[in-house]
Amino acid sequence: MVKRHVVGAHYGLRDWLVQRVTAVIMLAFTIGVVAFILLANGASFEAWQQLFACTWVKVGTTIAITALLWHAWVGVRDIWMDYIQHVGVRLTMHVLTLLWLLGSLIYMVKVVWGVA
Repeated sequence: MVKRHVVGAHYGLRDWLVQRVTAVIMLAFTIGVVAFILLANGASFEAWQQLFACTWVKVGTTIAITALLWHAWVGVRDIWMDYIQHVGVRLTMHVLTLLWLLGSLIYMVKVVWGVA
């Protein structure tokens, strides 16, 4: 019996499922924004402010952007694992990617929720 040594991306059901679920969340949010654009003839800045002042829109935006960041993490992590063989460089790229995504999450909270 030959033991395979699997290296690289996880290729697991969990990662596959995360990518599909986060894609569906992002699609639903995009459809909602496109529907608003099509249904609100010439929506003004004030109309957009009123829309994003609603708590449910803030929650939906937070969920959609969090899904985007998680989706990006799984995809980029797999790219680093597949194509960067040197462990030190790969770890550095993972850390830099995580820092960038964490910074994006913090900035999203500041913008969407108006946290100073």
